[in-house]
Parts: sequence; structure tokens; C-alpha cells
Amino acid sequence: MESSGEEDDFPTHEWITPQSKINSIYQSNTEKRIRRLCCELLDLKDAVENLCGNMQSKYLAFLRISEEAVEVKHELIELQKHVSTQGILVQDMMSGVCCELDEWNQTNADSPEAEEDSQVSELQDPSLNELEDRKVAFLENVDILLAEHKVEEAVEALIAEEKNVPELNGSDDSSLTESSSYKSAFMRRKALLEDQLVEICEQPSIGIGELKKVLSSLVRIGKGPFAHQILLKAYGSRLQKNIELFLPSCSIYPETYSASLSKIVFSTILLMAKESHLIFGDIPAYANRIVQWTECELESFVRLVKEHAPSSEMVSALRSVSICVQASFSHCLTLESQGLKLCKLLMVLLRPYFEEVIEMNFRRARRMVLDLEGNDGILPLSPRIMSPLSPMASSDNAVIDSGTRFMLIVRDIVKQLTPVAITHFGGAILTRISHLFEKYVDVLIKALPGPSEDDNVTEHKELMHFRIETDAQQLSLLGTAFTVADELLPVAVSRIWSGLSENKESGTGRTENIGPSTSNSIEFKEWRRHLQHSLDKLRDHFCRQYVLNFIYSREGNTQLDAQIYLDGKGKDLFWDSHPLPSLPFQALFAKLQQLATVAGDVLLGKEKIQKILLSRLTETVVMWLSDEQEFWDVFEDDSCPLKPLGLQQLILDMHFTVEIAVCGGYPSRNVHQIASAITARAVRTFSARGIDPQSALPEDEWFVDTAKAAINKLLMGTSGSEASDIDEGHMIIHDDISDSDDTDSCPSTIESSTESFASANMEEVESPNYSTDPES
Repeated sequence: MESSGEEDDFPTHEWITPQSKINSIYQSNTEKRIRRLCCELLDLKDAVENLCGNMQSKYLAFLRISEEAVEVKHELIELQKHVSTQGILVQDMMSGVCCELDEWNQTNADSPEAEEDSQVSELQDPSLNELEDRKVAFLENVDILLAEHKVEEAVEALIAEEKNVPELNGSDDSSLTESSSYKSAFMRRKALLEDQLVEICEQPSIGIGELKKVLSSLVRIGKGPFAHQILLKAYGSRLQKNIELFLPSCSIYPETYSASLSKIVFSTILLMAKESHLIFGDIPAYANRIVQWTECELESFVRLVKEHAPSSEMVSALRSVSICVQASFSHCLTLESQGLKLCKLLMVLLRPYFEEVIEMNFRRARRMVLDLEGNDGILPLSPRIMSPLSPMASSDNAVIDSGTRFMLIVRDIVKQLTPVAITHFGGAILTRISHLFEKYVDVLIKALPGPSEDDNVTEHKELMHFRIETDAQQLSLLGTAFTVADELLPVAVSRIWSGLSENKESGTGRTENIGPSTSNSIEFKEWRRHLQHSLDKLRDHFCRQYVLNFIYSREGNTQLDAQIYLDGKGKDLFWDSHPLPSLPFQALFAKLQQLATVAGDVLLGKEKIQKILLSRLTETVVMWLSDEQEFWDVFEDDSCPLKPLGLQQLILDMHFTVEIAVCGGYPSRNVHQIASAITARAVRTFSARGIDPQSALPEDEWFVDTAKAAINKLLMGTSGSEASDIDEGHMIIHDDISDSDDTDSCPSTIESSTESFASANMEEVESPNYSTDPES
């Protein structure tokens, strides 16, 4: 009422909703929702009651079915008793028939023999009836056990009956007809028991324990071979299921899946071997079956490894097969405790696949080596690997990068190998690494200027991504190849050598049952010799093209020509108190001195390479002169006049060449021997043309002293300093200075190393004394 009074006091506007109207609207909506919620709750209550009622009815139905099952079981028992009763009735009827037959025989027996037989049968009838009753009761008992599937009790009953009744074993011949009928009935029940045991074995849900009991029962009733076949089949089926469950995950673990698969296969083989030993013992026939079964499973295992492995040319494939070899041979050692020696078989199965993976990986490596420029983004550069090559990095980074990439390729392959894989395949891998280095050397030869004796190298020179032109670049290339072969590569493959050495020294262990592997036998010296041969090939190509560029001009003319020893052209042949060698050999001296200076900067810290290279260059010059028939044909041509001065100059040039090597610190016995041979040939040639060496030539010591004096004079002329500056050694390649007998004329000589880039003997030699006697 108060609210209505208030509404009368205030004027009402159309746009204002009275409070009473608002309350009536919201109050009616709330009541509607509450009523709807109550209806839903009532419906939910009815649904719950219906559900409870259904559950109760179903539970009651379940109880009713259980009671019916119990009743059916009782009915089955009653039926079995009824069957037994019927059997007894049949037996009684048979006994009655037998009695009737006996009575009929007695009534028809008129002779004394028949009376005697009847008397004997009367005496025997009680015992025979008792024996027959026992047999019938036994057969009925076995039938009941088989009907109730009590296989263990049936087995015990049959075994006991066989022991107690000799006729079942064929040792009783008293009543052959009755014995054969009872034995046939016994064997029929034994066959039924066998069928039941086999049926139990074939159930998918059977466990290992129950399977062992059933197999033992089969063995006891004389079915050992069949039981062993069932055992192999059961474990084969189990292995197949485990493999099928595992195979989908192979792609997730491409490198380690083979080890997991190996564990599945070999663990199953081990379990099967143990169970076979426990159930069947050490019978050779069973052992042979196990070996045959194992061979089939191993063949399937290797086939699965190949089918699910990555592509053979991938590094992950090499890692996968290495892990497979490692894991498989470890499992094989465990199986040897069970008498299964499978290492040889496993090696026969795995070797072709492993060799295929190795071949494909090295094919990929060869492609990467031959196309180093195209692999910039594939391999990272390691500072640790770069360190031995860093002194040469300033000369040509492309060459250094090529060496680094080659080492990364090799290290990437070696890193994938496991110890067992190294033991069996390390020799083959080392051989392939040496061949890969040979391909790498071919790449470097293609980068060098000048023609190559290798047609394949010549064909692909235009495909090179980097070219070597300057002396510094060429020396950097040679230093890189030497560093890779002499320092980096042996360290990279040290794991392989260690594995092979340990296996060779022990002589026993994990691989003793596999036998020697002819493809895996390799000696370290032989392997290093193969690398050295590749280095010799590179070095000889460099020296040959370097010397040819020195001897022949760009127009193809020969700068070192025999004419300089014939017509006396050129200031170098005018003899005075201090004669000099001919101009080509003076140029050779300057060329080697310049190359030694560049080598000191590029090959810093690699003095051995410098000395060997300069020695080989000097040797190449005299070798060319010795083998160049056109040079000697000029002297043998009667139309060309010969003079003693030409012979003197040629001999002086040979002495000078040897002194270049001696004073440069890189003397070579080969240079000495070839120079001596050239001198002797020249003496013989000039003698044949009527020039007497004894009267035309000075003493040997004169040539030696003159050559040494020429060295000093040229050094002083090229250095532009006083004689004291020569003591600082402009021809010295490194700081290891040793004294020699030639210090008077050659102030500084260098102790040479016995190690050789070219497998040549680098020895300090005295200044050679050339005999001018043709017979010497």
C-alpha cells in the first residue's frame, strides 16, 4: 500500500518502469526456472531408478545363468556316470555271453580232450575275468580323464599302465589276439591324449609355464621330436609378433634400431635354447634342429636389417650396420654358453651387406672429394683440424679448405665404426681410405698447371673449381697434401690401427671363432707406402712441369740446348780465372734460390718438405738431361764439331748442380749418381769423337773448387752484400746448420733428413769427385 501511495505522490512518466512491474516480471521468470529445474531433477531421478532396476535385473539374470551352469555341470557328471554304467552293463553282457558260450561248449564236449580243455578253462576263467575287468576299468578311467581334460592325470595313468603291462611293449606273447586288441585300444586313447596336448599348445593365450608342462607331458608319452617341433614353432611365432610390434619404430631410430632388433632376436634364441636344454636335454638331434631354426631366424634378421636401414650411401647406414655388428657379436658370445656358435654364420650373413654399405659410403666420399667446391655447406670447418694446416692458410685458402674437407670426410666415416666392426672390416676400410686419398691427390694434380700423364686427369682439368698458378700456391698445395698424409690421416685412423693391433696381439677373445679374414689383413708400413706412392705421384707431377717450364720457353724452344757446348756462343763459355757454369744452370740456381725463399714463408715449420722438394727438383733436371736423347744426338752427330771447352763446361755444370744441392742443404745421392753418369757418358761421347779427356780436362779437384767458387760468387752477386753476408745463409731453408768438410767454399750447409717425401734416401754427401776416365 505504501508503494501505491508513493506512486500517487510522484508523477508517472512513460519512459520510467515502475518498481512493482519489475518485481513481477523477474519474480515470474525465477519461478519458471525453478519449476523447470525441478522437472529436470525429477526426470533424472526416474532415470537413476530405472538404471538401478536394470542393473538389479541383470544381476539376477547373471545369478540365474550361474545356477543353470552349475546344474548343467551336475548333469554332465550324471551323464558321465550313466555312460560308465552303460559300459559296465555292456561288460556284464559280454561276460554273460562268454558264460553262455562256455556252457554250450561243455554240452558239446564228448571227447576226453574237450573235457581236459574245459577243466583247464574252468581253472583259468576267474583270473582271466579279473584281468579283463581291470583292463576295462583302466580304459574307462582314461576315458573319464580325457573327457574331463585332466591331461596330467591321464599321462600318469598311461605311463603307469605301460610299465605294469608288458604286453603293451610287445614282450608278452601268451594271448596275441587279446593283447593286440587291448594295445590298439590303449594306443587310441594315447593318440586322443596327444591331440588334447597339441590343442593346448596351440592356444594363443598359453603361457610359458603351461607350455613347458604340456611339452614335458608329450616327451613322457614318447612324442619328444614332435614336442621339440612345437617348441620351435611357439618361439618362432613369439619372435615374429615381437618383431612386428617393433618394426614401426625403426624409422624413428635409424642408427640404433638394428641393435634393438638384434636384442629381440638373440634374446629369443637364448630363451629357446635354455628351455630346450631343460626339457629335452643335450640330445644331438635336438641340437641340430636348434641350429637349423637359428640359421633361418638369423637370415630373416639380416634381411630385416637391410630392408629397414637408411640408404646405403648415407653415414647413418654405416653407423647402423656397425652397431648391428657390435650388438650381434656380443649376443653371439652369450649364446656360446648354450653350445650355439653362430659367429661364423653371422659373419657370412652380415659381410656382404657391410661391404655394400662401405662401398656406397666411399663412393659418396669420392664424389665429395672430386667436387670439393660444391660441398661448402656440407661439412663444418674444425679449428682443431685446421691447426696443422694453418701455417699455409695465407697462401691459398681454397687448397687448405680442400685438405680440411678431405679430413672431415675421413673422420666422419671412421667415427661411425664400432670396435667389433673395426676388428673385422678395419683393414678393408683402411685400404679404401688410401684409395680415397689417391683420388684426392688426383684432384690436386688437376689444379696444378701443365699437362698430366693421366688421361682422366687431363680430361677433367676444365672442371676444377680452383686453379693453382703461383709458386706460393703450388707449394701450399704440396704442403697440404703432405700434412694430410703424414700428420692428419694417421691420427684420424688411429682407432682402426689400435683395434687391429689389439686383436692381433691378443690372438683370442671375441673373434676367435670367426677365423682369419684375408681382406682385413694389412700392415701399417704397407698402408703408409700406398699413401707415399700417391704423394710421389703429386710431387713428380709438380717437379716435372716445373722443370719443363724452366727448360722450355713459351714458344717451345729449349733453353738447355746442346749447342751451348758446341759453338761457344755466349759469354758464359769464355774461360777466365774464375769461370762460371752455363747460363741455364745459373738460371736454375736462381730459380731454386727463389723457390727456397718462397718455401720458407709458405711451408713454415715444414723444413723436411722443403728440402725433399728442392732435392727432387734438382734431381729432375739431371734426370731430364740424362734421358733427353735429342741432347745427346747432337754430340753423336759427326757434322757437329766438338771442342774440349764444351766437355769442360758440361762437366762443370754437373759439378755445379751437385754443389747447388749440397750448399742448399738438400743433397741427394740420386743427383750425385745421375750427374756422374752424365759426366761419364759425355767423356765417352767426346772420346769417341777424337778428344782425349786426359789432356783436355783439368784435375777433378779443379771442377769441385770452381763449382764451389761459382756458388759463392753467384750468392754474392744476387745478395748485393759483402762476403760476410753470405754467412747468414741465403740458401738456408731452416736454422739447423751443421758443419761439413765443404765449409771453406760453401759457408753454410744444412743437415738433411733421412725421411723422404718421395721415399728417396736423403743423405749428406761430400762434394762429388767425377772421374774423367771413361772406364771409371
